[in-house]
Amino acid sequence: MTTESPRWFKSSYSGNGGQCIEVAANIPGAIPVRDSKDPHGPALTFSANGWSSFVAAVKGGEFPA
Repeated sequence: MTTESPRWFKSSYSGNGGQCIEVAANIPGAIPVRDSKDPHGPALTFSANGWSSFVAAVKGGEFPA
């Protein structure tokens, strides 16, 4: 990752139930994702293309609940 600090945000669709992920979109070429319950824990980092593909698959219903 770069030396720039991630600016984390949760989706506006997230409630306060504590089962959210946070995403930082200000790191060029990478999309870090973390568990909102553990802000000092690890983050998974995806390429921009990988993250876009994942979001499209979720929106397309490829991961049924």
